[in-house]
Amino acid sequence: MPIYTFENKKTGKVYDDMMSIAEKEAFLKKNKHIEQKLTTINISSGVRGMGNMKNDGGWKDNLSRIADAHPTSELAQQHRKRSIKEVKTQQAVAKHRKRQQGKK
Repeated sequence: MPIYTFENKKTGKVYDDMMSIAEKEAFLKKNKHIEQKLTTINISSGVRGMGNMKNDGGWKDNLSRIADAHPTSELAQQHRKRSIKEVKTQQAVAKHRKRQQGKK
């Protein structure tokens, strides 16, 4: 059963209550001074939790395609398929930039 947030218009008290949709509709008809408040929804991703969630291959392919279209983005650093030459070049450029910043 869903949890609904209600506000008492007379007292200003906001509270949560668990009931079915039919019960909620009857409750609101009976109590005209009570108003349902809209809140954000809670989405559960499963038992594992957000830290351990695994993406399927289709999502990884989609991320890779987006990263290829935007090679300088943060997403590209994580998901783009790069050759060994590209990786070594990026490492050399980063090393050079670090050395230049140290001289200033």
